[in-house]
Amino acid sequence: MSKDDKKKIYKPRPISGYPEWLPELRRTEQLMLDKIRSVYESYGYCNIETPAVEELEVIAAKGEDVDKEIYVLERLQADPDDKKEARLALHFDQTVPFARYVAMNFNELIFPFKRYQMQKVWRGERPQMGRMREFYQCDIDVINVDALPLSFDAEVAAICYEALEALNIGRVQLRISNRKILSGLLESMDIQDPAPVTRIIDKMEKIGEDEVRKLLSEEGLQDSQVSDIIALAQCKDLSKLKAANETMREGIEELSFVMEQLSHLPDDAAIADLSIVRGLDYYTGTVYETQLLDVPEFTGSVCSGGRYDDLAGSYINKKLPGVGISIGFSRLFDVLSQLGNIQPSAKSPAHVLMVLPSEDKRKLASDTARAIRSRGYNVELYHAPQKIKKQMAYAEKKGIPFVWFPPFEDGGVHEVKCMETGTQTGADPDSWTPEQK
Repeated sequence: MSKDDKKKIYKPRPISGYPEWLPELRRTEQLMLDKIRSVYESYGYCNIETPAVEELEVIAAKGEDVDKEIYVLERLQADPDDKKEARLALHFDQTVPFARYVAMNFNELIFPFKRYQMQKVWRGERPQMGRMREFYQCDIDVINVDALPLSFDAEVAAICYEALEALNIGRVQLRISNRKILSGLLESMDIQDPAPVTRIIDKMEKIGEDEVRKLLSEEGLQDSQVSDIIALAQCKDLSKLKAANETMREGIEELSFVMEQLSHLPDDAAIADLSIVRGLDYYTGTVYETQLLDVPEFTGSVCSGGRYDDLAGSYINKKLPGVGISIGFSRLFDVLSQLGNIQPSAKSPAHVLMVLPSEDKRKLASDTARAIRSRGYNVELYHAPQKIKKQMAYAEKKGIPFVWFPPFEDGGVHEVKCMETGTQTGADPDSWTPEQK
């Protein structure tokens, strides 16, 4: 074979920001997602799935500058005569697609519409630990027509807490505020455009008080105004707040109600934190962020969200207020796995490896495997009649807990071996149950 005839091989390399797990970690990921799903459904929330792509005009309804993080879709071999700009993009989050979904299916839905969504989203992030370009979010939202009871603001927070608690990742703390409190204060100061101020306050924990004070001063605020805004953001006791106007009074009352509804949670599981404002423009009331108290390496919020008065109203002439919260699952999973806080599952979901004694016993082994599967157990049939020692080694490497031996000779009995204890006993495919450890 000449040099020119040699097969060219492209050496693949990881794509930064797009996680890809080995089977044992992927199975762990699936099991954790199942726990979250179970909690969501325990409260009666139903699952939907929306397309990976949305129209750019739909995403634009988010009301914030996210253009630099959106991935648009274009054909690689586009028609040169087609002068149209990109019309579709990978969805940036799941709240906007949910609002669009509600508007399009309004007449078929039952309100309040309570849904959860566990899908991948795509953002042009700078990849780093816990920051990815493709990742799972586990969202839960409820939307209603005209008015949405404030009790749902407490319910989605409690659901988020229970879902994170089910993952057994240590202490979780919900930090909750209400945007009306800060908005009311800014109204009383006659600040015409509150958005820059709220975005600066939202960075308080990250950049510190001195930097916040500097940035607010650069927005043209007086020193007394800056001091009052920072004092509000640092207040942890709602009873000490004095409402400057009706908007602020509503915010204090709403936040007090939500905190009271969450009083059944453990101490410090939910706290009022007025520095939480969330940078997204569509939030209008309750807002949430969540910290992992036992994982200090995890910076920022693992679970966040809030109330939005009329996001779906961008697509339909109806008032559809909603509230929701989202677990940044892949971010959480990535950090915990890199820190060694996640124990990988077995490399196989099988409960039993079915030994294949010989080729003429394949039908017996296959029939036995089907009988055990019909009773709810996962059974892998070994692929070739190789030495029993090799088949046993295969089960051990994959972490399969039981090995089943069909009769090697006519008239023989079935036997099963527990790989952990080493015990091997007779077994009936129609009644066998795993031994209790």
